Amino acid sequence: MRRSVLAAALFVVPILPVAAQDLPHLRVAMSQDADALDPTLSRAYVQRVATLNMCDGLFTYNDKLAIVPRLATGYEWVDSKTLVVKLRPGVTFHDGTPVDAAAIKYSMERHATMSGSARKGDVASLDHVEVIDPLTVRFVLKAPDVVFLSQLGVRAGVPVSPKAAEAAGKDFALNPVCAGPYKFVERVAQDRIVIDRVPSYWDAANYHFSRVTFRPVTDSTVRLANLQAGAVDVNIEIPPVEMENVRKDARLKLVAFDGLGYTGISFNLGRTALGQTPLGTDARVRRAFELAIDRAALNQVAYNGAHAVTAQPLPPTSPFYIQAVQPPARDPAKARALLAEAGVKTPYQVVLTVINQPDQIQVGEVIQSMAAEAGFEVKINAMEFVASLDAAEKGNTAAYLIGWTGRPDADGNVRDLLHTGAPVNWVGYKSEGFDGLIDQARGVADMGQRLALYGKAFETLHQDMPILYLYAPRWIFGMSSKIEGFAPVADGMLRLSGVSMKK
Repeated sequence: MRRSVLAAALFVVPILPVAAQDLPHLRVAMSQDADALDPTLSRAYVQRVATLNMCDGLFTYNDKLAIVPRLATGYEWVDSKTLVVKLRPGVTFHDGTPVDAAAIKYSMERHATMSGSARKGDVASLDHVEVIDPLTVRFVLKAPDVVFLSQLGVRAGVPVSPKAAEAAGKDFALNPVCAGPYKFVERVAQDRIVIDRVPSYWDAANYHFSRVTFRPVTDSTVRLANLQAGAVDVNIEIPPVEMENVRKDARLKLVAFDGLGYTGISFNLGRTALGQTPLGTDARVRRAFELAIDRAALNQVAYNGAHAVTAQPLPPTSPFYIQAVQPPARDPAKARALLAEAGVKTPYQVVLTVINQPDQIQVGEVIQSMAAEAGFEVKINAMEFVASLDAAEKGNTAAYLIGWTGRPDADGNVRDLLHTGAPVNWVGYKSEGFDGLIDQARGVADMGQRLALYGKAFETLHQDMPILYLYAPRWIFGMSSKIEGFAPVADGMLRLSGVSMKK
């Protein structure tokens, strides 16, 4: 009965006036609503999915994870601290103002100084930006940084219109003005984000949809039902348990590929009152919690074994993966002994915040059951996605089940989240030893030396356990069989260049 009711809950897509009527309208289902549609402030994967084709960056990644130019045409490292980037001529923002060196300088400084910026860590090594001429910009770093260029391939490299940003101030996210192949049309919270094709875009010939509508739907069964019924064309998160059903449906195609990130439990390490508990202040209690969990069994029960277990902030497919850092075997007796050593009486209560969607709640329930045998009483607090992000940012969570979509370089999976004072270090982790290791790794080009440093850094994380890493998700997209030309990239983005739909 539940399935039949949900399957009937199909979207009603509003008919709005669009340009280029001969091109189709692409409809995309997402698992959550996006946060701020502002590259400086945004924190969420779904925000990037919704805005990647609206907000071009200087660079992006191809399907081999190589950095390729977008708004830039090329770059040169003059020395280890000086990067010169050439810009594409004749490109404008959606308000008609030029994408020039002055706009890049403005946007980078906005990332670095704006209140609430989530990009401060991405540009932390930047000393200043210089305008050489309208199409040439120089980035001068404080110290050598082998990661900086890769940061320009994600949100840190996305410029916004200075004119629009200055006029809108803190409300820029309500009507973002960027320089991509699509422009912002409207957003209705919890319902849709709509973007329209820009015919004058420099590469418009490779974009084949007149309009793209993104719809947040937290229930995976409803998302799949809408894909099967043709109410949407792409579902960016198919539950692993439904993969075979998608494969067997001639109207659909399945695209499954390895990712770059992880899902884990982020602990409040005493940053606020909620974290001033044995769980937040004593690593032995967090290690006991780890010993209560069987990662492989959790992955099998919740995801049919589709994902990869990990005890570090990287998937096993990453070239930076450290083989020596492995999950310990589940050991409830040892967990109880650690709790006793820490002076904790059992059952010890842990409030675990999860995103209010079925798979995340199920993961929480499996953890709840496993942890009970080790002396923990887990209470599940299910919250809407953006509300949960806000709560974690304010320190209003004690333990938070959340993922990080990841970056190709290992630095991108740890610095912003765990370096002392970093903008997304919501757990409040402080470790001079860890900071020193990843700082040193950022300034070393030799891969062998970098791996040795990350090996020590990840061992430190496993001992301190600010985040209990659980598994590395795979991306599982479902699409109409009419969709052609999609090239998956491990960052999980929906890049629409070259993507089309058969009639």
